[in-house]
This record gives sequence, structure tokens and C-alpha cells, in this order.
Amino acid sequence: MTNTALPSRTLGQSGLSLTAIGLGAMNISGFYGPSTEEEAFALFDKAAELGIDHLDTSNVYGMGHSEEVIGRYLASRGPIFRIATKAGICSDPKTGGRFYDNSRAHLTASLEASLARLGLEAVDLFYVHRREAARPIEEVTESLAELKASGRTKAVGFSEISPASLDRAMAVHLVDAVQSEYSLATRAPELGLVQACERHAVALVAFSPVGRGFLTDTPPDMARVEGSAFLRSNPRFHEPNFAYNLASSDRFRQLAADFEAPAASLAIAWLLSRSETVIPIPGTRSPRHLEEAARGATMRLGAEDLARIEEALPPGWAHGDRYSETQWHGPERFA
Repeated sequence: MTNTALPSRTLGQSGLSLTAIGLGAMNISGFYGPSTEEEAFALFDKAAELGIDHLDTSNVYGMGHSEEVIGRYLASRGPIFRIATKAGICSDPKTGGRFYDNSRAHLTASLEASLARLGLEAVDLFYVHRREAARPIEEVTESLAELKASGRTKAVGFSEISPASLDRAMAVHLVDAVQSEYSLATRAPELGLVQACERHAVALVAFSPVGRGFLTDTPPDMARVEGSAFLRSNPRFHEPNFAYNLASSDRFRQLAADFEAPAASLAIAWLLSRSETVIPIPGTRSPRHLEEAARGATMRLGAEDLARIEEALPPGWAHGDRYSETQWHGPERFA
């Protein structure tokens, strides 16, 4: 294992260069617990200090709150980060039920509203957050192409789509990025999405790269699980799965200790070794945890290192699906 400076990677064929790790900004909107604006600003300051140059958000993170906080930060500090945001997830005001709208009108209006909250004339990357299944992806891709041509976004992408959907979209217009959960705990992208992104020269932006905490030195305890509606509903955090997953990930924590590195650092280093297209975006509220993740982007693992990681956590080690049936509403499954 060797260490280097924080490297950069190319965002697909957009021509944009990004640090090999970004920061996911969902956590600052209260998804995993209360967070203050002061804490968010301290986190962003730490990201800048570490050399991280891009933030990932969405119009549904805190129903615009995440974008507003980022906008106020940029107004006070200057345009020091590239910004990615998303749209397409909607909520019925009467029932609270989730649905998806990928129409040109909705995506355009959503992006314009995001730009207003962010205080920007353009974002660097705009995703369709979830596909509207009944609407052909070719039509949606044409809408994204128009938004890119209008100058309101420099690059476009999709979140949680299948390799087959990416192939269809690429036949219409260049897609710059696909976002998907990917980590040592969730290796489904290796069943075709990694390969499709490499084939099309599309960035694979990996969220939850430390396995929602399992791949860190401080994995969630039951009190934290009970305090999060998402984790409380997630099969990997239900017993007996939770106990199995903690015990299995203990092997990884011990291995990281042997490497004299935080577990999160080793998890990020492993993920970056999988493909040059991969760009992890860990989400955290802790500057220290962000520093641990960023350290992983400076680590270079050799063949023997990777073999030891695979032995500790072989494919399929995690008990329970990554989403509950309700949480699976929206992401495209593939095999």
C-alpha cells in the first residue's frame, strides 16, 4: 500500500475534472438526525481544506434545505465547489406518497428552482433522481440534452438506472454520469453497470461508499438505527441481519487496523480501485469522518492488499437487501 496526493478523475466525457472523492450533502438536511447550518459550514470548510472540490445535493434533501444551505455557504465563501443536484422525485401533497415526474416541464422548472436556492446561474451536473417508469428514457435524455444546451447545467446524468437503460440513453445523447449505491457491502453495480460505464466512458458516482456505516470504525448501534426512519426500515439493520453484519464487518475493521488506516479510508481506497470511472461521494456530518474518507482517495492498494480485503469481505457477505420493498420504489433493479 502506498499514499499519494488527492487525485482527480474526469466526469465522463464532459471535460470536467473533479477530485476523486466528493461530499454528499444529504446528511445536512436531517436525513440521519438533526444538523445545524453552522455544522454544515464547518463540514464544507473541512472539505475545502482537504482539497475536495465537489458537492452532491438534490431538491428533495430537506425539500430544498440542503440546496439553500449550500447556496448561503457559496455566497459567503465564493464558488469554491462544483455542484451536482437532482430532480424528478415528487410527493403528493394530500397523501405524502412518492411519485416521479421526468417531464421536460418539471425538470426545467425544478432546475430553475434549484439554481435560485443555490444562487447560481448553472450547476455542474444535473441528474434525473429517479426514473419515471412509464416515460421512455429516450424522451427524458432529450430533455436533459436541452437543459445542457441551454447552459443551465454543464453535465447531465441519471441516478439508480440499469445498464440497459444507460445503453438506451446513450443512443440519444451523451450521458456524463450515473449515480448508484456502490461499496464493499453493495456490489450489484459489478453485474453490468460498472462495465456499461466503462464502455460508454460515463462516470459512476458512488453513494453510500462506506456501507451506511458498516465499513467504518464506528458502525451504527441500535440506538442510532432506532433514531433513523430510513435505517429502521432497512433490512440490513433488522435482526438477525444487523448482528451478522456487525460481526462480519469486524473482520474488515481488524484488517484496516493492520493497515494502520481507518476502516472508511480502506473502504474508499478499495472502491476507487474497482474502475477509473468511479467517484465516491460519502455523506457525513462529521469533519473527522470526512477526513478519514478523503484519506482513502490517497491510498493505492496492491494485488495482495486487495486479496486480503476480498478474503475479509467476499462478495455477498452482507445479510439483507440494501432497500426494503418500500425503499425499492424508484431504483431500477437489474441482474
